[in-house]
Amino acid sequence: MQLLQKTIHKIEKLDEEMMAKARERMDSLIKPPKSLGKLEDIAIQLVGITRNFNPIIDQKAVIVMAADHGVYEEGISSNPQAVTLAQTLLFPKGLTGVCALSRVSGADVVAIDIGVKGEIPDDAGVIKRKIKNGTENMAKGPAMTREEAIKSIEVGIEIVNQETKKGINLLGTGEMGIGNTTASTAILSVLGNCDPLEITGRGAGVGKGGIKHKVEVIRKAIEINKPNPADGIDVLAKVGGLEIGGMAGVMLGAAANQIPVVVDGYISTVAAIIAASIEPKAKEYFIVSHASAEPGGRMASELLGIEPMLRMDMCLGEGSGAALAFPIVEGAVSVIKHMATFAEVGMKI
Repeated sequence: MQLLQKTIHKIEKLDEEMMAKARERMDSLIKPPKSLGKLEDIAIQLVGITRNFNPIIDQKAVIVMAADHGVYEEGISSNPQAVTLAQTLLFPKGLTGVCALSRVSGADVVAIDIGVKGEIPDDAGVIKRKIKNGTENMAKGPAMTREEAIKSIEVGIEIVNQETKKGINLLGTGEMGIGNTTASTAILSVLGNCDPLEITGRGAGVGKGGIKHKVEVIRKAIEINKPNPADGIDVLAKVGGLEIGGMAGVMLGAAANQIPVVVDGYISTVAAIIAASIEPKAKEYFIVSHASAEPGGRMASELLGIEPMLRMDMCLGEGSGAALAFPIVEGAVSVIKHMATFAEVGMKI
């Protein structure tokens, strides 16, 4: 808890004075006003985040949090739970979707075992920060204790602190965990005050009972645990996941270190909502990559209050959308760094 509180206290609002000056320069560049749309907004946001008129975004990483879910035993997924472990081992080998997309911008993929059911070999290239072998079955009781939920957040913060010491200056969030759309939908149902039926999707593959059974399990978990919507940590602990907490910690840690963080899709956005509920100022450091094809994706984005950049009908997770968006963020930086103003080229308008 001490690390979480220390991190929260370090998070500052963006530098509005620098952002205003960046907007003035952006409006004077050799182009029609606002013609680069969201690229202009991202560039100005980056100036406010980094406190630098020429933001440096040259070392990138997607931090992938991996964990299992006890609610899997309710038959909510058609995939074997062992997929979480198997897939986690593939991240260091560069063989997953996020790895392929990260190659485009030269981003690292950092895999974290925060709660995988099973043992990760020491030489696998995965950072081992396991809190427990997956959450408990939230359909029978709390997914984890409040202390475990806070620890999951603090693991994310610790990883960011380590990565920043290596020089990382742009982060993305990713996850791996069979059953985590069930946990994410439970969180969103509580925080968005809606019935799970409105936002429940197939995830990576729904179990034999179909969407109806998945909805019933989520409703049961909420009824049994009665998470407090005014307390994001309570919601995370009762119906969430360790990797969701880890991603929330990454976002808080990024904000505390004044580093922009690109949020992936549905599950990452739910983690962002948790992070923003803990410290609202952290949201100013978020860049949301894409609109997930999951049914709850739109509600999650609306609840977070940040419009996604891309609409690609993606729902892979892993941080794939964040990796895809990295070159766009770099493009925004290039605009503010390298475009001339009308005055600089001797033109009057």
